Amino acid sequence: MSHWRTLITLAALVAGGLVPATGASAATGDGSPTDSNIAFTGRWDTATTTAFTPYWAGAYFTTGFTGTTVKLRQRNTIDLYASVDGRPYTYLTNVKGTVNLTPTPLASGNHTLKVSYRVVAGSYHGDAVFQGLILDSGARTLPAAVPAKLVEFVGDSITVGTTTSKNALTAYGWLVGERLGVRHTQVAQGGACLVVTTDGCVGLERQFLKLNPNATTPDWDFSRYQASAVVINLGTNDSGHGVHTPEFQASYTNLLREVRAKYPRAAVFALETFSKRFAAQTQASVKALNDGGDANVYYVNTEGWLTASDLSDSVHPNDAGHVKIADRLAPIISAKIG
Repeated sequence: MSHWRTLITLAALVAGGLVPATGASAATGDGSPTDSNIAFTGRWDTATTTAFTPYWAGAYFTTGFTGTTVKLRQRNTIDLYASVDGRPYTYLTNVKGTVNLTPTPLASGNHTLKVSYRVVAGSYHGDAVFQGLILDSGARTLPAAVPAKLVEFVGDSITVGTTTSKNALTAYGWLVGERLGVRHTQVAQGGACLVVTTDGCVGLERQFLKLNPNATTPDWDFSRYQASAVVINLGTNDSGHGVHTPEFQASYTNLLREVRAKYPRAAVFALETFSKRFAAQTQASVKALNDGGDANVYYVNTEGWLTASDLSDSVHPNDAGHVKIADRLAPIISAKIG
């Protein structure tokens, strides 16, 4: 009987993305990176058990803790967002070493913590390396409340949240995830293309499979979590890098097949770009999957979702624009994943 209980528990951990990092030792309650009470969402490099590094945008960790204070151990300078007990996020800039998240001590009791690092990309070169928590003497972490479902958003600077007030935290992917009460991660890079180009554009057709958007190795270990849904928003940048329509369509079709291979049960949504670039090719790629027997891939027509007043420039939505996208997109995803 205990053997079957173990198998059932492991299956639940895989479905919820809670499989411990390879090589991580049990350290429950001590606030170290390997503490199983800390839940890491997104693509985190856990190869070094004393220092976990998030890649891509919108990665975060959550945990509970006891006591009256909580501090981070950070290696070098980074900008980060932290929320204690569900309060609005505090934005801390250029912090390193011991970072006090509770300069005003809390009431004694049980608390929650959520931390997300500013994505390290483009002109920003912070050091998003989490080395653990420092708690009060005698205090400990508590298991994080972790939703079973996870939605992954794949895209470029729009999905990153570039030009918004809180970057990834005010991007439509984060907003949709919070609204639906699911885990969420933005596998997105500013300036990214779909197609791997000769002039150096990060091509998500290839990098979707990677731990790091800016490295060819290692591959991401997709057993770390299984997405309930994947939302793709790509094509805005490709034409500026010489990508033509046949090449784009072939690459998009291949990306959809890659996503399906890695997430066999996920609902996959291919968004029409808000600029309408490569819309016909995106739709044709979805049709190719549907015609091949995959009915759980959907083209999302975004006509009329945004107006000029919803953009901070000619391309990127502002905070209000991202809210409008979330208003439209959340019910579409919810209808497929419950």
